[in-house]
Amino acid sequence: MTSPLSLRAMTASDVPEVARIETTAFSTPWSEATFRSLLERSGVELWVAEWGGELAAYAILWRVRDEGELANIAVRGDLRGRGIGSRLLSRMLKVAEDSGVRSLYLEVRESNELAREMYARRGFQEIGVRKGYYEGPREDARVLKKSLEGA
Repeated sequence: MTSPLSLRAMTASDVPEVARIETTAFSTPWSEATFRSLLERSGVELWVAEWGGELAAYAILWRVRDEGELANIAVRGDLRGRGIGSRLLSRMLKVAEDSGVRSLYLEVRESNELAREMYARRGFQEIGVRKGYYEGPREDARVLKKSLEGA
């Protein structure tokens, strides 16, 4: 039996749907123009997950030398809880490691317990707090770091 999930690099034709997912997942969403500009930048990896042929999630990683940041990862609301985010995170960790990233960072809302648990299971450790980092509602961000072994 084949999985209904496939992962691939984001293309320009994905941007409208990625922006829709972004709008439902984040209180201060990025615009379509932002995603389009990221497609043109070096050092940025943009990936999407398809579930049953439909765009289900996306992730963005940027890297500078041996450090990277998982800037965004979001799953369509009606498809959460199916392991899509976890599989996409695995791909992003592999992409980061393969490109020489040794330390990977991210911020996550303090209240986002499901995401924080997923990151903890993958070896991310809390290294700090950014007070009032998020808006709508105002909330602290937990700063997480993962060291990548094979880089």
